[in-house]
Amino acid sequence: MLKSYNVVVVEDEDITRELLGKILTDNFFKVHPAPNGKKAIKLINEITPDIVILDLGLPDMDGFKIIREMRTWTQIPIIVVSANHKEQDKVTALELGADDYITEPFGAAELVARIKNAIKHSVVLKERKNDGKYVLRELTVDFINKRVLINGFDAMLTKNEYRIVSLLAQNAGKVITYEHITKNVWGTEKISDSRIRVNMANIRKKIEEDTAFPEYIITEPGIGYKMGI
Repeated sequence: MLKSYNVVVVEDEDITRELLGKILTDNFFKVHPAPNGKKAIKLINEITPDIVILDLGLPDMDGFKIIREMRTWTQIPIIVVSANHKEQDKVTALELGADDYITEPFGAAELVARIKNAIKHSVVLKERKNDGKYVLRELTVDFINKRVLINGFDAMLTKNEYRIVSLLAQNAGKVITYEHITKNVWGTEKISDSRIRVNMANIRKKIEEDTAFPEYIITEPGIGYKMGI
């Protein structure tokens, strides 16, 4: 029997909330609707859902505030669904801890696929949290010995290249922004996005079979990167 995942849908517009509810119910999710931020926080605390679908433009609370508050006490996956196409809002949501950001219009299949991916990401990280390594097909990130293996051989990454790959592997399936990479790899040093791209190009030469079609580290144009799961 398929597991029925619990989803809290935070959306103030009735039509959109009902549409999202129907899409999810048709795909065997158990939907818990919330028309505002206050109701959403209450529901999330009560049922501990598998995932939260969040609109940023709520009548009583900024959606960013909900993300920020949730990340103080839970790592439940959050997918932002918004008509706002502003790149900075997407970056802000991801920086605060959202797992994904979908802009309208979008298809039902895309929404369901992204939800399943976010849930899978959450489960994978829980399972591998204490393993000391991340394994994806022929790629192994060894957190204990701080090295990366490809096909069983040391990829010979530099210190900063390892830090980038390690950060992505620890958050596999989640988009990591350029800003987040900069803070975690270079600290307070000012680094341009182009320098990160140069590092990524070198990493891909060492771990990808075809750098034009990478299978391990995926680019999110204008935003950052994510490790596959």
